Amino acid sequence: MDEVVATALAAVSDLPEGASSAVSGFGLSGVPNVLIQALFEREVSGLGVVSNNCGAMESGLAVLLGAGRIARVTGSYIGADKEFARQYLAGELEVEMIPQSTLAERLRAGGAGIPAFYTPAGVNTQVADGGLPWRYDGSGGVALASPPKEVREFDGTQYVLERGIRTDFALVQAAKGDPHDNLAFSTSTRDFNPLAAMAGKVTIAEVEELVEPGDIDPDAVHLPGISIQQVVALTPEQAADKKIEQRTVSS
Repeated sequence: MDEVVATALAAVSDLPEGASSAVSGFGLSGVPNVLIQALFEREVSGLGVVSNNCGAMESGLAVLLGAGRIARVTGSYIGADKEFARQYLAGELEVEMIPQSTLAERLRAGGAGIPAFYTPAGVNTQVADGGLPWRYDGSGGVALASPPKEVREFDGTQYVLERGIRTDFALVQAAKGDPHDNLAFSTSTRDFNPLAAMAGKVTIAEVEELVEPGDIDPDAVHLPGISIQQVVALTPEQAADKKIEQRTVSS
């Protein structure tokens, strides 16, 4: 089935107010910027996002965050985004911070139909014991804190029970895609993209290059079409628009 959508705006047209979305990306790598911009243009608000981080350098999810469109963030890294910190401390934003490895596995588990799993990450910390501030009251107090989680011992080691994540939508970015929704990712963009894609009930992918069915070698397909519902082809200009977060100079 050909599931190519003509524009990013059309692809996100069914994403409603208050929807939850898994969004790929690590820093500026593998971020579905065009789909995020389309959501911004639609003025969708009250969103719950699950992503490693919430954008950087006024790109990615930072576009939605700065406009006050995000109500809740589940992630593993805040970074240097001062607006993120301001909204969080002011009680305007609910934030669930979890270990990065746990976030990755919660996304994968949700996509694989696994409701929960045990992990040693977070044992003997507030991750397991509860008390992490999810929302502040704007006056320095905690309005909502994380609940305690089940901890169980296996072979002499303590493990905490974590729930798989399933979201209404997922927005991802790929180097190549075909009309049957098969995707291939480039180098480090393969980190959170497949995991986020699996977690969404409806997954939309923006692809830098749209190719014919069969042009992606089966061994090079990183995510088969069963996990994707819509594909949007980027223009050459959109595909080439890539920012660098940290520039370093070596002698």
